[in-house]
Amino acid sequence: MMIRRLSLAALVLLSACGAQPAPEFFGAKRSEVSRDGRNYLLFHTDKRVEVIRLGYAPRGAHQAIRATMIDLIPEVTGCTLVDSTLKGDSGEMRGSIRC
Repeated sequence: MMIRRLSLAALVLLSACGAQPAPEFFGAKRSEVSRDGRNYLLFHTDKRVEVIRLGYAPRGAHQAIRATMIDLIPEVTGCTLVDSTLKGDSGEMRGSIRC
């Protein structure tokens, strides 16, 4: 019985997982975008942006995905990315923007 409860608790915790913004983006504007068959979430404030890729990416696709993520930032936010502040990879990246 105890193992069954623990399994149920683990399942509930795992089902609550998903693409969530970093704490600095709690309350930020959220946008969902589809591009080239992939889905992305963008969270942004007046000064910062976070881009999250949803789903699996096969080997060899990461460079193109990263370029797409960078291209989405000005399109969605209407702001300019400060290139030197960009950190992350093809799964999640954050940076500063100028609006």
